[in-house]
Amino acid sequence: MTSQIRRASASIGANIAEGCGRRSDAEMKRFAQIARGSANELESHLHLAKDLQFLGPEEFKNLEAKTLEIQRMLAGLVQGLQRQFS
Repeated sequence: MTSQIRRASASIGANIAEGCGRRSDAEMKRFAQIARGSANELESHLHLAKDLQFLGPEEFKNLEAKTLEIQRMLAGLVQGLQRQFS
């Protein structure tokens, strides 16, 4: 579970970086969407860790709030890219 949480969280930034390195606006948008998927995966893993009692309620609440904030930022990024490149 720990390795899956680490992998999903690392994947968010890695996909944004990879998208920035591409030469196509469509590719940037695609990698931003993949980053959103990784953030959703991270949220799912956090809920499972809480349900399995690997995370206490306060720790879960803190991590979930940070994950939701990242999801909102990524949604704004994707939306901005869609407007800019449509």
